[in-house]
Amino acid sequence: MNATSIPKDSFKANRKFYDDRNYPRGMGRSGDFTLAEVQILENHGVALKALADGSQTPETELEQRFVEVCQGKLDPENKIEKTWLKYQNKVLSPKQFHTLFGRTKVEASDEETTPESIDIDAD
Repeated sequence: MNATSIPKDSFKANRKFYDDRNYPRGMGRSGDFTLAEVQILENHGVALKALADGSQTPETELEQRFVEVCQGKLDPENKIEKTWLKYQNKVLSPKQFHTLFGRTKVEASDEETTPESIDIDAD
């Protein structure tokens, strides 16, 4: 199934889907999605989000299957299901933060920090 083979009676949305919070420059510019995936998300994302969060009830077999995939009852098989789960994984997974200094904190053991173990007068 590609973006053009989605049945007209499934995943109907009255507006385009944009996620300005997670993709302020647009999903197409993020590099996270293919052009076909961006087209699916923009054209059907409003309906997909509503079906996934339960605010819209499924009207077709394809929509019902999508809901069951979102609930983890079925494995994703078609492009819509795979694209939505990919989007969810990108949005819900914590963003990786890279630094030059590292993130691990080095803690000294109690033995090394006791005043008795420091020999100031040794020369």
